[in-house]
Amino acid sequence: MVKRLDYGAFMEKFSLQLSPSQHQLPLSGLTFSVKDIFDIEGYVTGFGNPDWARTHSASTSTAPAVMDLLTAGATCLGKTVMDEMAYCMYGVNKHYGTPTNPCAPDRVPGGSSSGSAVAVAAKLVDFSLGTDTGASVRVPASYCGILGFRPSLGAVSTVGVLPMSQSYDTVGWFARDPKILNRIGRVLLHLPDVDPIKPSQIIIAEDCFRLSTIPSDRTVQVLVKSIEKLFGAQCVKHAILGDLVKDKVPSLQHFMDKGNEDQVDDIPPSLAALSSAMRLLQRYEFKNYHDKWVTKVNPDFGPGISERIWDAIKATGENIDFCHSVRTELRAALTALLGDHGVLALPTTPGEPPKVQANPATSDIFFSRPFSLLSVAGSSGFCQEYLWEQLLLRQYSVKKNYLWDNYSREQLPLEITLYGNNIILRIS
Repeated sequence: MVKRLDYGAFMEKFSLQLSPSQHQLPLSGLTFSVKDIFDIEGYVTGFGNPDWARTHSASTSTAPAVMDLLTAGATCLGKTVMDEMAYCMYGVNKHYGTPTNPCAPDRVPGGSSSGSAVAVAAKLVDFSLGTDTGASVRVPASYCGILGFRPSLGAVSTVGVLPMSQSYDTVGWFARDPKILNRIGRVLLHLPDVDPIKPSQIIIAEDCFRLSTIPSDRTVQVLVKSIEKLFGAQCVKHAILGDLVKDKVPSLQHFMDKGNEDQVDDIPPSLAALSSAMRLLQRYEFKNYHDKWVTKVNPDFGPGISERIWDAIKATGENIDFCHSVRTELRAALTALLGDHGVLALPTTPGEPPKVQANPATSDIFFSRPFSLLSVAGSSGFCQEYLWEQLLLRQYSVKKNYLWDNYSREQLPLEITLYGNNIILRIS
């Protein structure tokens, strides 16, 4: 496989920084890239599709999230490739190419913030901006073996960011270094530099870890020992998340038998229903934003993307009120479970990234299991941080940073993720 110098991460390159400051700024000396979904003054926001770029003018202002980073002293080096209209988690784009996953070159990088994750993983920039609606920061971070953070809904401004689904759209970021991840968070979330709060409990979702193809001695057992060493054994709790969701989110009954034709048998029915409710509302809101443009222009979309977008354009308002009820009930349930400083631990994705050559038209079936895990943060509005094994468990002896896949005989990233309500963690 021929490796491009920029790993195919960038749509266009430039160097953008504000006038030098006489004062030391929090992000001075750091470089970043931006997903091609953010407005930058003077540049067309391409949304991953050439027909969109052709039919839209250059932006007249810069998204506040980008301006916050520039004002803090960072330098933007360009815009990165993304899945078309942010409507896929593969990281494949038939028009601009698939960015090469530096961690596993024959595997997809994950999307839709594919180029942003690859730019960080390939050490082309120090950090990057992406967006996360379904899981577009969490999945690429997981697949590329870097850190990713999806903040709580509404915590970072989405002004100047092309919408996908307003009930789920968030601005997220990637980094290799946890200290840089933390610094970016403090700038974007406008947080003071204070000491982190010790978690009151870290709850391990046992049923969710059972969905993973990774042996429990590489995840749950090591995670428990790490928590015990860092915070004490009293901090470790266990829960069956599927049962909690079933008991505390009654509106999910409207989705238990709808949209789950592709449900895998071992997925808890309540989590599969949660995924169905999330995707229904996303389709409906996507249609409200983009129906007129899609039907007028009839854009050229890639396989898989085309079917998904046209299905969204046909979406109706049936059960939409129940979708909103699900979100309200789930947020209340997780708030009661976690309290002010609790953390919920799940696998980010249950298995390895698909091969690059895999048929993207089958991605919905492939992602049925990951969506059941990833919909927890999206539907609740809670933040989610993907932590690579070495960074999360550095207080505990771990020999390798990768899972050795006995089937493909290759090293692949190990994924663990943490959920919380309006928190940002410091791993040091």
